[in-house]
Amino acid sequence: MDAKRSILVYSDGDAKEILKSQPELDRELSIELANTLFPLKRFTPTEDGNLLLTNAQKNTLYIGSYPGLTIVSTPAIAIDYPSRLPGSFLDPELGNTIHLFAMHNAVEWFAYAIWKNGTLVRSLSVSGNDGQILEDIGPRQPFEEYHWSEGHPLFENPEEENCSPFNFNPLDLGDAAFNEYLGYQIEGYTSDSSPIDPSQIPLVGLQKLPWWKIW
Repeated sequence: MDAKRSILVYSDGDAKEILKSQPELDRELSIELANTLFPLKRFTPTEDGNLLLTNAQKNTLYIGSYPGLTIVSTPAIAIDYPSRLPGSFLDPELGNTIHLFAMHNAVEWFAYAIWKNGTLVRSLSVSGNDGQILEDIGPRQPFEEYHWSEGHPLFENPEEENCSPFNFNPLDLGDAAFNEYLGYQIEGYTSDSSPIDPSQIPLVGLQKLPWWKIW
């Protein structure tokens, strides 16, 4: 399945615990924040999304503001080098912790980054199709260790067909990251596989107006 996922998560506290509480969406604040993050664009409402379907297409934005938590899904953040995310997305006032997650199934690419109080803590970008580590900044987080370790199954079968050059599938690492920080997984999601049902976390859908409709 050729699917792309890209989200920014701003939180004051543990995002996973906030999501477990099934926070109430503030629709007005969500739209206000969209206009703040994209001051040169104008939006019109479109069909809403949810946290499971964070595959916003070009000119589409999904956004949700909840108490202590904001989620933004836009292809603008699906970049090979997460550390280069434009500063306009990194305002600490939106949350003292910022997580970026991006995945592309077709090329087995996954990237994520963490900022704490405006400082980059970790940034990783790996592509399975060509075996590249595009970016690797900061200490590996505990959830990563199993994938990098010799205890990982692909290390035991180095001749296995389609074995990743770094011995793990980046999409599996992506699922581990989603589970670690948000409490659900993307690939193979079922209601029994995660403590949080992302399909029950709504996001406001917005469509960017073409320039000739703005005036």
